[in-house]
Amino acid sequence: MTLSKPETFGSLLDKQADWLVNYQLGLRVTEQGTVVAVGDGISWIKGLPSAAIEDILIFADGSRGMVFDLNRDRIGAILLYETETLTSGTTVFLARHSLSIPVGDEFLGRIIDPLGTPLDGLPSPTPVGRENLEKGSPAIIARNFVNKPLYTGIKIIDTLIPIGKGQRQLIVGDEGLGRSSIAIDTVINQKNQDVICIYVLIGQKRSAVVSTLETLRNHGALDYTVCVVAEASALPGLQYIAPFAGCALAEYWMAQGRDTLIIYDDLSTHARTYRELSLLLRRPPGREAYPGDIFFVHSRLLERSTSLNVENGGGSMTALPIVETRQGEIAAYIPTNLISITDGQIYLDNDLFVSGFRPAIDITKSVSRIAGNAQHANISNQAGQMKLDYLQFLELESFTRFGQRLEASMELRIKRGRLLREILKQDRLTPLSSLFQLAWLIAFNNGVFNKSEPKELMGYLGLISQGINGTDLTLDSSPEQWRQAVSEWLNSDARQP
Repeated sequence: MTLSKPETFGSLLDKQADWLVNYQLGLRVTEQGTVVAVGDGISWIKGLPSAAIEDILIFADGSRGMVFDLNRDRIGAILLYETETLTSGTTVFLARHSLSIPVGDEFLGRIIDPLGTPLDGLPSPTPVGRENLEKGSPAIIARNFVNKPLYTGIKIIDTLIPIGKGQRQLIVGDEGLGRSSIAIDTVINQKNQDVICIYVLIGQKRSAVVSTLETLRNHGALDYTVCVVAEASALPGLQYIAPFAGCALAEYWMAQGRDTLIIYDDLSTHARTYRELSLLLRRPPGREAYPGDIFFVHSRLLERSTSLNVENGGGSMTALPIVETRQGEIAAYIPTNLISITDGQIYLDNDLFVSGFRPAIDITKSVSRIAGNAQHANISNQAGQMKLDYLQFLELESFTRFGQRLEASMELRIKRGRLLREILKQDRLTPLSSLFQLAWLIAFNNGVFNKSEPKELMGYLGLISQGINGTDLTLDSSPEQWRQAVSEWLNSDARQP
């Protein structure tokens, strides 16, 4: 990945030439401020009495900033682009426009920074317009119910914690448990699904950024994805606006009736960046030194994700924000904020990860509050009682540790629970189709695996996967047709249990 200087603001010389050509004589009133201090990604400025929050500032040396704090004597600004010559005494002007990002289909497959500047070394895409980074969320009357599924390709999510298009589903867990892997798998699974993906990487090391981009490229996912990158070495101001830039891009396609998926990786880093900027600008700290409006910052971002009704184009924006916990503390400040904002959460547990259950999703603490209505009827019918049965199995299994003698019915339920746990295991970067999800659900519910040992399951699932590749069945086919087909696939290898 090659980093280049921002080209969004164009050449200063070209702008000067254009200004001279179009110059007209007349009375003008211009405010002019002066930089008092600069450092750590912020700047203090005196003058500019009419400046308002989020106004764009143009510095005489070519730097750019955004008003972030207003005081009686001076204003505080976050820097979005900083030259080496920016220093105290530099003249500052108001740009008189809001912060926006160029948009258009040519941005698909590109890697850009939050200002729309290419980071992949390729020429700048030709935009068809610009979208403001700050915008109100769609009105209630413009929204539709979440009624279409968005498949992640992960068995445990698509069956027990389904996600719908337009939903906001939080991915929460400690570092290193596979939060980003779930998001990447979901993006990879959108191939040929007519879903545009926006992956926002906030404050990550360059090695992590390159790893994510290479994974998406190797699986052909970059063709329908835009990556907005504000790595750890970028200005704090760029890291702060990165999720809003990604959201503005998604809104452009959503307004055209397209389905979009946006990943915020991750909002813990974004919150820490906002806290850093706020403390530097001497805003009053609140709980854990975060500013008092941190909840509002994230809620106004995530509230823009929705499913629009037909009168407003019928597009959707599904959001998968990622948040980090420390030692599994889900009740920490930022995680609880985001849990209360989103429509459900996928919680990753360290004990499950260590025991070899991956993805290490803890069903007891994970929930999808609205996507049950978006699940396909056949999958919903087959998975209906499965989550409850699995939770009961986990409780029953805990009693077996004391060595009690169990009834035959209890032993059968425990055995089926253990088989289900083995089925739900899945390697990363192996997304599965919705047809496969329905096939294994029907096989399990009809007791096909009851006499099997856990180690034999992968072989049977492999036969089902082979059968799926050549079948004409669809999700709308009857359960009887699916039962017959699954039975034939398993008998074809003479390995019927």
